[in-house]
Amino acid sequence: MSEQQHDDILHGVTLKMMVTQLVALYGWEEMGRRIDIRCFTHNPSVASSLKFLRRTPWARDKVEELYLRWKMESSP
Repeated sequence: MSEQQHDDILHGVTLKMMVTQLVALYGWEEMGRRIDIRCFTHNPSVASSLKFLRRTPWARDKVEELYLRWKMESSP
């Protein structure tokens, strides 16, 4: 898949929207299994997760990858 296609899916989608939608879909426990980082496994909240993810590019990349996979699987 080209970078342009990735950009189209993420265009206008904030990190807060991604985290909120993924947590609604999977829940915190499953998020912690899929992406093993403390902000998802130990006393998780959207606010604390966003704070960590905004400072940690590799973790944000993992969230974006999970979000993209979910969107690609759910699109017709």
